[in-house]
Amino acid sequence: MKRTVSAHLELHAFDRADLVLSIAVAGNITTQSETLTVVQNGVELEAREIAGRHETRLHRIDAPPGPITIDYEAVVEGRARPIVTEELDIIEYRRPSRYAESDSLFAISRAEFKGLSGKPLLDAVTSWVGTQLSYVTGSSQPTDGAVQTMLKRQGVCRDFAHLVIALLRAHDVPARLVSVYAPGLQPMDFHAVAEAYVEGDWHVVDATSLAPRETMLRIATGMDASETAFLSQHHAAVNLNRMNVTAVADSLPSDDVTELVTLG
Repeated sequence: MKRTVSAHLELHAFDRADLVLSIAVAGNITTQSETLTVVQNGVELEAREIAGRHETRLHRIDAPPGPITIDYEAVVEGRARPIVTEELDIIEYRRPSRYAESDSLFAISRAEFKGLSGKPLLDAVTSWVGTQLSYVTGSSQPTDGAVQTMLKRQGVCRDFAHLVIALLRAHDVPARLVSVYAPGLQPMDFHAVAEAYVEGDWHVVDATSLAPRETMLRIATGMDASETAFLSQHHAAVNLNRMNVTAVADSLPSDDVTELVTLG
C-alpha cells in the first residue's frame, strides 16, 4: 500500500519562540521520500530532529518573531517495523493521566463493562464510546479530558480516544494515544486514535470510525494529547493562521471493526 501525506502550517510568532513540531511520520516507518522545510521571510530555518519515545520524531525550531511557513511531505510504501514493547510501557499506560482520568471513571467503567476482559472488553468499550458520543467539530476545549467528554457526550477524535483510553485503563488494560495521518478521513486533519495492549500486542481502535485503521500512519505516541500535540510553543505567543493536512492511499480497504489491527 502506497500512502502520501503532507502538512502545511502558517504561523506568526510575536517574539522569539521555541517551537516543537510533531508532524513527521514515526521512525519505524520507511519513507520513499520525505521533506520538511521551515521558512521565514524567504530564509530557511533549521529544524533539529529529536528522538522521542516509541519512534516519535520531534523537530525543534528556534524561531525569530514574524511569519513562519512549515511544509512537510512523505511518501510511504509498505508496512512499518514493529515497535518494541517494554515492561515499563505496561506499567505506565495503566496509570491515570492529564486527559485520561481513569481513576475518576473507575466505578463507571467497572459497572458498565463488568465481567469483560481482553478483546471482548476492547470491542465493548470502543462500541460504547462510539454510540454514546456525537462527533461535533469545535465542541471541545483544549483542556477537556475524558470526564468532561463523557459529561458533554460529544467531542472530536482526541476526545473519543481519551474516553476509550480512560475506560480501558480503569480495567487495568494498558492504553495510549497515537496521533496519525489517516487516509480516508473526513474532514481531513491530523487524527487521534487509541492503542490498547491486548493478546500480547498493541492494537489500534478508533471509536469515531472515520477512517480505515489499515491505512493510518503513526506520528506520535504517548499517555494522551499532552504528549502528542502536533505543535507546541514556549517563550512567546504564536498564532496558527492556517493549516492544511492531506493523507492519500492508493487503496482504501474496508475496516472490519471486529478485527484486531496493528498500526503499520
